[in-house]
Amino acid sequence: MERRILIGVYIVIFIFTVFIFRLWSMQIIKGREYKQIAERNRLRNIEIPAPRGIIYDRNNNPFVKTIPSFDISVVREDFPQEPETLSALGRLLGLDADYIEERLNKLSVSPFEPVKLKLDVSFEEAARAEARKIDFPGLQVDVVVSRDYLYGQLASHVIGYLGHLTLKQAKDPGYKDVPREAFIGQVGVEKIYDKVLRGTAGRKIIEVDATGRVIKDIGEQRFVKGDDIRLTLDMNLQAVAENELIGKAGAVVALDTNSGEILVLASAPTFDPNLFAHGINYEDWQDLVNNPKNPFLNRAIQSQYPPGSTFKIITTIAGLEEGAITEDSRFECRGSINIGRVFKCWKKEGHGNTDLYRAVVESCDVFFYGVGKRLGVDALAKYASEFGLGKPVGIELEGEKPGLVPSTAWKLNTKKQKWFMGETLNTAIGQGYLSVTPIQMASLMSTVANGGEFYKPHLIKNSVKGTVSEKTMKISPETINFIKRALVGVVSEKSGTGRIAYSSIIPIGGKTGTAQVISGDKASAKYRDHAWFVAFAPEEKPRIAVAVFVEHGGHGSSAAAPIAKKIIEEFYKKNLDAEQKYPLP
Repeated sequence: MERRILIGVYIVIFIFTVFIFRLWSMQIIKGREYKQIAERNRLRNIEIPAPRGIIYDRNNNPFVKTIPSFDISVVREDFPQEPETLSALGRLLGLDADYIEERLNKLSVSPFEPVKLKLDVSFEEAARAEARKIDFPGLQVDVVVSRDYLYGQLASHVIGYLGHLTLKQAKDPGYKDVPREAFIGQVGVEKIYDKVLRGTAGRKIIEVDATGRVIKDIGEQRFVKGDDIRLTLDMNLQAVAENELIGKAGAVVALDTNSGEILVLASAPTFDPNLFAHGINYEDWQDLVNNPKNPFLNRAIQSQYPPGSTFKIITTIAGLEEGAITEDSRFECRGSINIGRVFKCWKKEGHGNTDLYRAVVESCDVFFYGVGKRLGVDALAKYASEFGLGKPVGIELEGEKPGLVPSTAWKLNTKKQKWFMGETLNTAIGQGYLSVTPIQMASLMSTVANGGEFYKPHLIKNSVKGTVSEKTMKISPETINFIKRALVGVVSEKSGTGRIAYSSIIPIGGKTGTAQVISGDKASAKYRDHAWFVAFAPEEKPRIAVAVFVEHGGHGSSAAAPIAKKIIEEFYKKNLDAEQKYPLP
């Protein structure tokens, strides 16, 4: 009996000792930790989103606006997850109870961090949820900042869109202060300038009771609004360009010839960034990514195609500057020329005995075959590179492609093959390995139009100080004046290949181009040639340069030239002195 009593006493002493130790551990060793937990149970940190900066065009017209919207969340720690409560909340929000339970239990978030259950709800839904908060401890109605792209698809490749923080971005130190559920820039200006646009979120600390009801406000840190951004784009011209591209795949780029400011950067087909404003649904996403015309591709800076006869501008400049030809040089065009094999001119019957001016105006291939033979590919490559081909222009967007300017060294290094004369002839008329982007061709035309001053194309207003050019081309004024005069003849003369771009209100200079897809039958649209037209206006003191590219458009004269004409005339009507008279040919 005494033994049993003794054992009982030992057990009591052991339990008491354990209890004392546990109490000591909770109060002394882990006291701070439990105090913090208690504080978290009592205090809540509520984020106050910062209004995102507005993106404007050059004339202060907004492309986007920031609007408030409502999200409904639940703090998991406060919410009793009984089946009846889950079902009742589901009925209130129009959600399945199983979905709510899954959201609350599968997300790897702190039990005190609100879990988003429903995004972008109507004011009526938000009001209903707010009125029932007393019945659902932990239920929150959050005011969030949302994006409204005012003109839908307009300039979407430039503006971009918002999306949830990706896993890669979550690991990036630049996004360390961005909440898990935040929408940030994923493409375009929205992404490149996200840090500038998004501002700094504020915080509000509130005290709650055991049911999660607010007792009082403890303190508040105000948000800092995001900065606005002003683009160089002209919204009106951008709309004109995109309207002209409806139903086509292609691009339009227009530059201010005296600053490099991008007036138009249009790509088609396009997409509506409003689809992403609150999180794109699966069906819409699949429609976009499975579209064979790839609406996400910014063709203005990412399409790389042979420039066709627009490259004859470079061939002309190189020929004159290198002394391979003069303005009086002549070649006999009978529709083809045999240099190892037969190289054809686009005009089957030929152009006859042709000088340089007529060769540019009528785009005589045989003439430029002859120039290319005299120059060699490396001389062509030298001048093409000097005018910015074969490398990115450095626009403030991601994904710009460099194009390709071939040379003897390039072929030897990449293909381990020597260069052939036939490849030089193809290069001289803008075919073969040569590839360019629309923005490069617009920059080329701008540089020619302004007399040889290269201005870096840019999208952000005042991002380049003043109007100082990046470099001055070492091209003689005589060469520049000749090519400008010949390009005006392309449009103004009845035999010119760009006659369709002739304007009765402003003199336009330009050059057509047809980039061959395949030789032979082109009856099928997918085998039709690509169409180019590059232009500037007016002849004296040019103000605007334009490049138009239409994928599988056929001939540059019919598919691309009318678009350039439309844009230039719209620019003239709005920006040039209506009283100024231009001598029209």
